[in-house]
Amino acid sequence: QVQLVESGGGLVQPGGSLRLSCVASGFTFSRYSMKWYRQAPGKERELVASIVGDGSITNYADSVKGRFTISRDNAKNTVYLQMNSLKSEDTAVYYCNRGGVYWGQGTQVTVSS
Repeated sequence: QVQLVESGGGLVQPGGSLRLSCVASGFTFSRYSMKWYRQAPGKERELVASIVGDGSITNYADSVKGRFTISRDNAKNTVYLQMNSLKSEDTAVYYCNRGGVYWGQGTQVTVSS
């Protein structure tokens, strides 16, 4: 069965960086686009970034453009989210997603001094 397992969240000061990882299993990873979503307390879940199967095309929410980078290593069945210049408003649970159907358990990112 499809499994997505995120890691890499934590507490970081404003201006800091984190790299999230999502390890996938149960399907042919390289054939699928992957996405990162986030959900802050009291807010709707929002799409942060997406990447196509071969990694050639990426898209970002306006709120993270220029600060976040999505990438993937198909040999490791892993998708990454490099987050730089973090702001307090980036605080959320971050989720890995395939096809709008399969979700990981999420990893908490807290940006605070």
